[in-house]
Amino acid sequence: MSPALMPILPKHVYGDGQDIKTHPANLKPIGSGPFKLTEYKQGEYYTLEKFDKFFIPGRPKLDKIVVRLVSDENAVLVSMERGDVNMLPFVAGVRDIDRLQKLPSLFVTDKGFAGIGPINWLAFNTRKKPLDDVRVRQAIAYAANRDFIINKLMGGKAAPATGPIAPGSPLCEPDVETYKVDYAKAAGLLDAAGHPKAADGSRFSLTIDYIPGGDEQQRNVAEYLRSQLKRIGVNLEVRAAPDFPTWAQRVSNHDFDLTMDVVFNWGDPIIGVNRTYLTSNIRKGIIWSNTQQYSNPKVDQLLQAAAVETSPEKRKALYSEFQKIVVSDVPIYFINVTPYYNAFGSGLAALPTTIWGVMSPLDELYWKTPPKT
Repeated sequence: MSPALMPILPKHVYGDGQDIKTHPANLKPIGSGPFKLTEYKQGEYYTLEKFDKFFIPGRPKLDKIVVRLVSDENAVLVSMERGDVNMLPFVAGVRDIDRLQKLPSLFVTDKGFAGIGPINWLAFNTRKKPLDDVRVRQAIAYAANRDFIINKLMGGKAAPATGPIAPGSPLCEPDVETYKVDYAKAAGLLDAAGHPKAADGSRFSLTIDYIPGGDEQQRNVAEYLRSQLKRIGVNLEVRAAPDFPTWAQRVSNHDFDLTMDVVFNWGDPIIGVNRTYLTSNIRKGIIWSNTQQYSNPKVDQLLQAAAVETSPEKRKALYSEFQKIVVSDVPIYFINVTPYYNAFGSGLAALPTTIWGVMSPLDELYWKTPPKT
């Protein structure tokens, strides 16, 4: 079972009838993994110590792990540079990645996130005019310029995403329309959809939202798209949200035209992909459901069939057809895989670079050359 998604909960603790969200055991957890929680200071750190009765002999190999909770991003990077911190996961900033990669004392890698499958994308509200017309959505896709976003705005640190299943998955279908930038084609689609240019060169106006706090993957892309869509006569207003709840409320209640978003595939499409495209998951007020209000009976049929198909070959074929349809329908314009990186201090061995990375049990991690204290 995935430690990130389905941890084992002790029935003798949580089976007492109390609400699991407010259960006192949440702050004094009893787990089944290789480490046990021995200390927790809210907002500062928690300490995990070796569980000497772990079911795999000889594991874990570390005696203790201290996890520091630091909100200051620069302070974390400085601690890593000084060697005060030995492992830093989920580094996403392009400048931060560059900064860490320049240090010979660190091993920096983008391995360890395939089980997450984080995709950064532009979502369309498919039930709002003029975005209810697939030709309008396709036109915007042809004008967006994924290559520039990845290579320039993100410094080449992000891998392109061209469909609803991340490229790290064995179920990913690479043979889909990639919407290489083509302004003439985009203009032709808008003309055909009944949106000719006015005397001032404009066709219509839209608003784009983005998740606050993620400038490189969110705000910067939204600002860039404003200039790109102007090339094809679409006036785009960038609407900022003061905080995440405000953005989530807008998008989950379908109060948007376009929005930037980051959504995780997780380990299987049933967990993280289906939720975005099933008609049955169009649910108002719930973020990361089918907030695009996208509905295609064939897509519903394919996803339902793939969910119960036991043949790997047949299942892959079902998901391949699904991906081609979704990319053609453009409820979402897929941009990139979010560039998460892990940084490790020298001397650590058996690094967690499998599909779950640092979300794995860390039972094999050990010091080949312990740091000087």
